[in-house]
Amino acid sequence: MNIILLSGGSGKRLWPLSNDVRSKQFIKFLEDENGNKQSMVQRVFSQINRTLNPSTLTIATSKTQVSAIRNQLSGKYDVCIEPCRRDTFPAIALSCAYLKDVLGVKRDECVVVCPVDPYVDDNFFVSMKELEYVVNNKEANMALLGIKPDCPSEKYGYIIPESSNKISKVLQFKEKPTAEVAETYLKQNALWNAGVFAFKLGYLLDKAHQLIDFVDYVDLFNKYEKLNKISFDYAVVENEKEISVVQYNGQWKDIGTWNMSTEVMKSNVVGEGTLEKCENTHIVNELDVPVIGVGLDNVVISVGPDGILVSNKDLSEGIKKIVDNKTNVIMFAEKSWGQFQVINHNKTSLTILNTINTGKAMSYHYHNNRSEVWIVLEGSGMVVINDELISVSPGSVVQIPIGAKHTIKSITPLKTIEIQIGDEINKSDKIKVDENQRI
Repeated sequence: MNIILLSGGSGKRLWPLSNDVRSKQFIKFLEDENGNKQSMVQRVFSQINRTLNPSTLTIATSKTQVSAIRNQLSGKYDVCIEPCRRDTFPAIALSCAYLKDVLGVKRDECVVVCPVDPYVDDNFFVSMKELEYVVNNKEANMALLGIKPDCPSEKYGYIIPESSNKISKVLQFKEKPTAEVAETYLKQNALWNAGVFAFKLGYLLDKAHQLIDFVDYVDLFNKYEKLNKISFDYAVVENEKEISVVQYNGQWKDIGTWNMSTEVMKSNVVGEGTLEKCENTHIVNELDVPVIGVGLDNVVISVGPDGILVSNKDLSEGIKKIVDNKTNVIMFAEKSWGQFQVINHNKTSLTILNTINTGKAMSYHYHNNRSEVWIVLEGSGMVVINDELISVSPGSVVQIPIGAKHTIKSITPLKTIEIQIGDEINKSDKIKVDENQRI
C-alpha cells in the first residue's frame, strides 16, 4: 500500500496559533501515550507507521509547509511539493505522477489518499486495509471510507450506500445538507465522506491524463500554476460508476475549530495557565507568560505570538472571518532547522528569537538591503560569514554586513537574538547560495 497524505490549506480557524504559514495540523495541543505534546500531523504519521507500514508514504503539501513538516517528522517519508494551491484533484494528480516517475511505484499498486488531520483511533487506519482489498480484488475502480454518523450533521458531505453492509456499492453523493435533510439521509444508511480514497495508481494517472494535458511529473509540475482549481470529488469521485464504500464505525473527529479541538485535549490547560471556578474552559498558551481564567463557562483562551483569543466555544468558528480582514506580520513559524518568533518589528528593523535544533543549520544566504546582528543567548555552534568559520557561545555577538554570505549551525541547541536593520526588510530579500555549502 502507498499512502498520500494531503497537507494543505491555512488554518485561520485556530488563530492565533495558526496562520497563513502555520496550519492547524502543526499545533501541538495533543498528547502522545507518554504525555508529550504532539501535533495532528505527528499523531497521524505515527499511527500510519504503527498500523500500516506502507511501501511509500508521501506528503502532498505547499512549499510554505515543508519546513514545518521537516521540523516535526522524523522517519521514512517523501514530500511532493505543490508550486501553488490548486485544490485536491491537481494535488492528488501531481502526487500520483510523483509516485510513478520519482519513486518508481508500479501502475497496478494500490494508493490510498488521506487527509493529514483526522482525530481517530488506530482502527481508522486498519480499515484502510479493506479499501486496499476492494481495489486489489477489482470489486470497484475506487473505494472510499465512510464514517457512520452519530448525528444529522450539516458540516459534512454524505455517501448514500446501496446497502448497510460493511462494504457496499455507492448509490449517490450528497452535498452538505440542512439538519432536516440530513435526517432523511440517515434513514438511507448514509455515511459521512471522510475524504479517504483508494485506487490503483494507473487508474488515477489515466484519469489525470484525460483531464490534463501533461507528459510526466516534471511536465505537470511546470504546468501546475495554470491548472484549474477543482476538488477530487467533483473531478473524479462523482463521475465514477464503479465505486464502493467501506463503513467505519469508530472514533472520528474533524478538529478544525477551537470548539472541536478542546474536545480531544487531555488537559484543560496546555502551557502556562491556571483556571479557577471555571466550567468547560480551556487555555492553550504558547508564550512564557501566566494566563489566569476565573469564573468562566464554555470559553477557550488561546495565546500565541500572533495574538490572544478569548471566545465562547460555540462562536469560535467565526474567528476566521475576523482574522481574514487583518494583515498582520507572521510572528511565529517552524523551520527545518528549528523555529523563529518575532519579538519586535517596525519599518526599519526586525527583532527575532531563533531556536536552532541540535545539528541543524540555516541555509547559506545573503541580503542586499539589510544588515544583521546575531546575539547568542544559549548553546554553542558555528557561524560562517563569507566562508570564514567562527565559533559562538553564550554572549557572542556577530555582525553581518549587507551582501555578506552567512549561515549558522548548532552544536548544542542554540537560542539567538537576530536584529535585522535596513530600509527594506522583507522575505524576498533573501538570496540562497548553493545548499551544499552549508556547514
